[in-house]
Formats: sequence, structure tokens, C-alpha cells
Amino acid sequence: MFTKTDIRKQFLERRLNMPETEAAALNQQLAFNCRQLNLAGIRRTHIFLPIAEKKEVNTWPIIEWMRQAYPAMEWVLGRANLGTSAMEHFLWDAHTTLVKSRYGIPEPHGGVPVNPDTLDLVFVPMLAFDRTGHRVGYGKGMYDRFLKQCRPGVRTVGLSLFEPVEAITDAGSHDIPLQTVVTPVTIHQFT
Repeated sequence: MFTKTDIRKQFLERRLNMPETEAAALNQQLAFNCRQLNLAGIRRTHIFLPIAEKKEVNTWPIIEWMRQAYPAMEWVLGRANLGTSAMEHFLWDAHTTLVKSRYGIPEPHGGVPVNPDTLDLVFVPMLAFDRTGHRVGYGKGMYDRFLKQCRPGVRTVGLSLFEPVEAITDAGSHDIPLQTVVTPVTIHQFT
């Protein structure tokens, strides 16, 4: 059992030191497992785009498959304000211009604002997660605050290259557990 700080350090180091061939294989299997998700009735999906320098889960193949399988689905991207740890959300369509933030995050440059309570599904980035669905991110709490703004019943799906740790010992009431986490090995369901 570890604290968020311990887990953050260990899993970020693990991910950064992963050989490219291993990362590519894990991402391919994770994208395949995402195809097993039941996405019927999902109209509006929020997704993150990967920070390549941090070897985050490559969401591009997932997006490509979902756009083909669910062409009517609307897409939403967040833009982070790391100074306030808040996020803004924008419709992602053919007219959206993406720019890399100073932290390497591909984000929308303006566009049509979207209220989080209109989302049906949120894909959530992470470094690690535990057997109860709690996650460890980079430590700013942005996604926990964002998920609290979503409507009750919004589906949350975490994407992780690694299997869960036993427990995050300092997970608190402000931490929002995920309903589902997809890994290269399987799909974990929590609620």
C-alpha cells in the first residue's frame, strides 16, 4: 500500500522508462479492449489527448475507432488552467484548432464552450489506480473538480497502461472513484 506521492513517482518513472515497443504494444491492446465497452446511448464524450513526452495512454486509436463506430457522437476536449487547477471544455469538431500548452498538452484553441453537466461519458487520464477505482494523476486535482461538475450518472472510464495497486492509502472524500478502468489486460468495473 502506498500514498499518492509514492505511486505518482513510481508509476511516472515506470512509464517514462518503458521502451517504445512495449508502450506501443500496451496501447494497442488497451485500444482493443476499449472496443469491448458498451457505448450505446452515449451522445457526448469528453476525452483527453495524450502528452507524448510523458508517454500517456495514446487515445488517438480509440478516438479513430469510436468516430467510425459512433459517427453521430459529439466530442469534447478540456483546456487546463494550471494556475487555478480549473478546466474549460470545448466542442471538438472539424473546425477546432489544437495547440500544445506549455506543458505539452494538446488543447483546443477556443471554440464552442461545453458545460460539463451535458456530458455522457468522460475518459480520464491517470498514472495509476487501485482496486476500488481511485486514481492517481499528476496531483493538481483537476479531474476530481471537473467530475464533480458533471451530472449524476455520467460514465467515467479511466485508461491505464498498468494494472491496479492494492490500495491508495491517502485517498480522501474529495477523490472521485471511477466506474470503469480499461487496461491492456482487462476492463475493471467498480460501480
